[in-house]
Amino acid sequence: MSYFGDIYNGIKTLLTGMSVTGKYFLNSGKGAITQSYPENRETLKMFERFRGEVVMLHDENNEHSCTGCQKCELACPNGSIEIIWDRGVDPETGKKKKFIEKHIYHLGMCTQCGLCVKACPSEAIVWGQNFENSVYDRTSLTRVLNKPGSKVRAGVEE
Repeated sequence: MSYFGDIYNGIKTLLTGMSVTGKYFLNSGKGAITQSYPENRETLKMFERFRGEVVMLHDENNEHSCTGCQKCELACPNGSIEIIWDRGVDPETGKKKKFIEKHIYHLGMCTQCGLCVKACPSEAIVWGQNFENSVYDRTSLTRVLNKPGSKVRAGVEE
């Protein structure tokens, strides 16, 4: 009985798959499913949950919310994030404070697991929409996320 049951299940799954294909074939005139990628670069918008690469948000004053707490660096399972920091005197308060020199992201080592983004308490790093990361030299996949001359936004606590 299992021989005929297997044949029945095989035909049933084949017809299920063909019905999905048939629906797309019959409704193809209502809208294109496939996008013409190189030609539509200007209008191409990836899905909101797309994980392209990690980026650090900066506002118009070149300020970010990264305090250098290194939680993203500790959460990364393969060391894709590296934070180089130093302590210095804050000119406003006169107290010692941690300053970020470089927030380095190695895209070539990243597995897009999202643990760094979830671990960030100040939501300083988020997923970007860039997906064009084909390069000839792997060193160009290493990026410094904080822009030159950027500083921590006022009101962001460590």
